[in-house]
Amino acid sequence: MANSLLRFFLLLSFTLLSAANHRKPRSLFLSPPLSESTTSFSSAAAPPTTYFEVTKPIPLPKTLPCSIQILRHEFAYTYGKSPVLAEYKPPSNCASRNSPKIVLELTAASKGRQFDRIFGVWLGGVEILRSCTAEPRRTGIVWTVKKDITRYRSLLMKEQTLAVYIGNIIDNTYTGVYHVNLTIHFYPVEEKNHGRNRVISGDDVGFMAADLILPVSRNLPLNDGLWFEIENSTHVLGEEIEIPQNTYRAILEVYVSPHENDEFWYTNYPNEYIYENNLTDAPGNGPFREVVVRLDDSIVGSIWPFTVIYTGGVNPFLWRPISGIGSFDLPSYDIEITPFLGKLLDGKNHSFTFSVTNALNVWYIDANLHLWLDEKSDKTHGKLLKHSTPPLSLSLVSSFSGANVVFTTNASRSIVSSGWVKSSHGVITTKSRQEFTYSNSMAMKNDGDLQVLDQMIYSKGSVDAKKRLSSVFRDKLFRRFRIYLSSDDVDKGNGTLASTVDLRLSIDEKSRRGSCFGSWKRRIKNRQKGHGYMLLKDSNLVDGLGETQQDYRYSSDESCYFRNVRSSNYTILHDEDSNTCKNNEP
Repeated sequence: MANSLLRFFLLLSFTLLSAANHRKPRSLFLSPPLSESTTSFSSAAAPPTTYFEVTKPIPLPKTLPCSIQILRHEFAYTYGKSPVLAEYKPPSNCASRNSPKIVLELTAASKGRQFDRIFGVWLGGVEILRSCTAEPRRTGIVWTVKKDITRYRSLLMKEQTLAVYIGNIIDNTYTGVYHVNLTIHFYPVEEKNHGRNRVISGDDVGFMAADLILPVSRNLPLNDGLWFEIENSTHVLGEEIEIPQNTYRAILEVYVSPHENDEFWYTNYPNEYIYENNLTDAPGNGPFREVVVRLDDSIVGSIWPFTVIYTGGVNPFLWRPISGIGSFDLPSYDIEITPFLGKLLDGKNHSFTFSVTNALNVWYIDANLHLWLDEKSDKTHGKLLKHSTPPLSLSLVSSFSGANVVFTTNASRSIVSSGWVKSSHGVITTKSRQEFTYSNSMAMKNDGDLQVLDQMIYSKGSVDAKKRLSSVFRDKLFRRFRIYLSSDDVDKGNGTLASTVDLRLSIDEKSRRGSCFGSWKRRIKNRQKGHGYMLLKDSNLVDGLGETQQDYRYSSDESCYFRNVRSSNYTILHDEDSNTCKNNEP
């Protein structure tokens, strides 16, 4: 049976990487970095290409920022070495403590040939950015990532150790050095809002940033990133933490990214299919993954992650210059821990641990524990009232004969917790609910040369905080993640293989927040579709094409934003955007 391009590139990439003795996070729908000697691109005298991820611009005050560069470094021979470290000090020449908006800006450049590299930025062990580098070209590339880091305000007000890890290798083939600058912009308060130390974006309206953020990550010194590495389905890693005794609210923010054999987990075959067809090199355990978060061995939350495709994934031509959704700024996921404060406020250490259902090697996971402290009290008290975690529901239905098969995988999960905390704010009862449903339909046809999958994840979360006679705040969040992927391979003979890929990625999100400060709602629709073609001769790329179109729509009570952009092999064919609400609401 001829394997699909998915499995072909797995063998190809392993062969290339073994010569460098480099455990690079790669797998499956992954070609080696493109060599422009095999394509018809412009000469080396051309200016660098600007890559970008489509997202809504960060809303900013109408003031000039106070900016400090926190790192400037060339990442070359950095794989298997310590993260680059620098001492961070809060700026003393501006009113950073009163900044209603704080933005992290990363600018990067590279030239030559190189793999995409996952990387992280940590401050005092707290991860503030998870990202993926772009794959460079001979004429050079540049890209910029801007992230709202206002929620990390308390962390930024103290001296910290900055750590940045990009594991890169330079040799005669892979020549791309990553030149990276990191800058933090502190925006002063506008005169009309003077004295209001609140986040101004809709994401955080009415809510103060946490008073303290504790890292749930590995400790330096390390020769890698600070993330935990989950290598299989039984692997559980985490850290013990003791929280201040005057905590009255807690949120665990979790970063996750899959790599190597699980980079394309949503395409993985069930093990029965692998055994039946003797696919010894194909990643298995099926296409379902769940990141499980535990507090002292009790499940307190779950993450069913969005399918981020890195810049070298599926067909690298697709991501030049439009990057995949979430690839330059990987999402983090919040889990409400407040109902469990009655357990945490005993003055003892407690463990937060992570595992991944059905995992193969490897998942990078860490977290930040955001804590709100009662400044009028030395001790708060609490009690867990209810905690319900029914077992995960997971089913697989398959029908196959040889290499031709249809798999249908379904899953569901719910987690409900409630508890009260007594502080100077009164007795507040918080109820948290997480609900998930999942479906993945996968068909293998043409003796395994054609793979078609359609996966959908629905998640619904809510947090409701109440006093006896009034509501304190209420959050609701609905998300739908979808990926559709069709990969069709044709053996042309004489060692030549042609592959065609069609891809659809989308995030639909609705959220609503309300408190005594006011209410707010928003809607995001972010959709990508791409078509790619590759021709390989004796395992070498001969020709390729990538066409990508993206439609991004955002609306809230405060603003709207729309962008529609289309590209083909490094060239932007169409680009329009608007910040008016007329006809742009999702």
